[in-house]
Amino acid sequence: MKNINIPMLLLAILVVAMFFLVGLAIAFRNIWFILLFLILGFAIFGYGLSLKKRRK
Repeated sequence: MKNINIPMLLLAILVVAMFFLVGLAIAFRNIWFILLFLILGFAIFGYGLSLKKRRK
């Protein structure tokens, strides 16, 4: 069994939470929160991919 990379797991959970919050903001029809969480989600996702690329 492989070891779990805790920081990357937490980063992935944070990205999923951001996109969950986008759905919640859509339900509340608040365009500012939709844009905020969407941008944060993609920014954190890109940061995680850059970390993964640096490790290899």
